[in-house]
Amino acid sequence: LCLCFRDVPSVDILVWSELPTGAGLGSSAAYAVCLAAALLTACGAISCPLKEGESTARWTEEELNLINSWAFQGERVIHGNSSGVDNAVGTWGICWGTVKERGKEMSLVSSRVPTLRILLTNTKVPRSTKVLVAGVKEKILKFPAIMNPVLDSIDAISQECQSVLEAMPANPSPEYYPVLEELFDINQHHLNVIGVGHPSLDRLCRVTASHGLHSKLTGAGGGGCGITLLRPDTSPLAVEAAKRDLCACGFECWETNIGAPGVTLHSSSSLNAEVLHTLSES
Repeated sequence: LCLCFRDVPSVDILVWSELPTGAGLGSSAAYAVCLAAALLTACGAISCPLKEGESTARWTEEELNLINSWAFQGERVIHGNSSGVDNAVGTWGICWGTVKERGKEMSLVSSRVPTLRILLTNTKVPRSTKVLVAGVKEKILKFPAIMNPVLDSIDAISQECQSVLEAMPANPSPEYYPVLEELFDINQHHLNVIGVGHPSLDRLCRVTASHGLHSKLTGAGGGGCGITLLRPDTSPLAVEAAKRDLCACGFECWETNIGAPGVTLHSSSSLNAEVLHTLSES
């Protein structure tokens, strides 16, 4: 494969990330998207959208499509049979919409979705997306009559979750959160059934459940990270207690939000001091 037919200048590429790798957070997709955007810009295949005086800028829809297509090729190299979801979300973001996958067909759902508070927990158990995906495929081939209905149910959960998220911005009622929590629980059960669970993730779910919180794995599973949904009215004491108990298990926890604008070009002045210091020392 060739990125473009133009002359590409010799460049040094410095990568810096706060995302733990191999933990189900889409770090490989974030890397592939940023690398594709940087190289396409460097060789002139897409424009440099940052204007003088601007701190950030984004590419046109056509240019984002090109970035995404090359990032997807990177994901295929890393994971083998990649779904394309992670690189699509990394390209377009999820603050204004979501990505839906139906079989091999990818589509952007351009409705507005809310920003959700979550507790992100890294079990620190290493795993391989490629190995886990291959394991699921093997189980589907071995037990198609059993596994295909489970996959259909997972798809139905995703669609139900999408409907709830689409309804929330217009009517931010607390009644939606119990529905999302129940969908988390059902989804986690199904993911265990298809073989991507792990004892560390089961423990994570038990610990958060003891504090009235609901969790599920994220990414390919088999260890890595899990997410815990936090309602707007979740007590800070409950969150701190859950974090304390999770850390006592040897896990790492961060409170964060789901929602981001996607790949963006930043001026050096828009980067925080910690990032600039790290880049200058590398």
